[in-house]
Amino acid sequence: MMARFGFIGTGNMGGALARALAKTLSRDEIALANRTAAKAEALAKELGCSAADNASVAAWAEYLFLGVKPQGMEALLAELRPVLEARAGTCCLVSMAAGLTIEALQRMAGVDCPIIRIMPNTPAAVGQGMILYSIGPSVTAEQEQALVGALSAAGRLTALPESLIDAGSAVAGCGPAFVDLFVEGLADGGVACGLPRAQAMELAAQMVLGSAALILSSGQHPGVLKDQVCAPGGSTIKGVRALEERGFRSACMEAVIAAFEKTQALGG
Repeated sequence: MMARFGFIGTGNMGGALARALAKTLSRDEIALANRTAAKAEALAKELGCSAADNASVAAWAEYLFLGVKPQGMEALLAELRPVLEARAGTCCLVSMAAGLTIEALQRMAGVDCPIIRIMPNTPAAVGQGMILYSIGPSVTAEQEQALVGALSAAGRLTALPESLIDAGSAVAGCGPAFVDLFVEGLADGGVACGLPRAQAMELAAQMVLGSAALILSSGQHPGVLKDQVCAPGGSTIKGVRALEERGFRSACMEAVIAAFEKTQALGG
């Protein structure tokens, strides 16, 4: 049975998820809206789906992705309230806003409708995302399964209690930026050692991709895998020592904690 997925906001995350859904859904099952209409129209042309205004998408969609910043959510939901109240069928709201709880979203919406919080990340655009989600009390098992199935092309999905979703987002949602810095730094090191820039970037990115895949597929602790690369007195352990001298692991921990604390602050 066809389901209808609408997006309000087609920025980096909204666009990434719309592209993922378009891999498994028909063009008739997706509709897009954006504050700048031309942006939604361009993506709709790329995906072969339709573009419309906020109200039209909200009136049509069974699953409505709200891809706006936390600061803009209250105004958007106030705008949509008359449309949601007038709907004949249930609309499941899917929020991507960091820090805003399901309770807060329900209060802002002013309408009794199912709400799912998701925290995707940018690798969802290439089917390698890590998408966290928490379901509200009125979400049915069928609605949860339909959303998870639709998003499967975006990568892995895992359910978390809402009390943990901000912590999970600090790792998986903010983490791509931290990894990008790491890859850039590795590539810069390769260039300093004589590698051409493009090759250094390819080597670093593929190494990170492969290392992550090995952790997930082997089930081994990263420390064990690290030890397998570190021969006694070898080059790798010298590099590990340099990272430890500069507080690499502590810096990673502090980055996650800082992101978590900011996300909590966004929720008020």
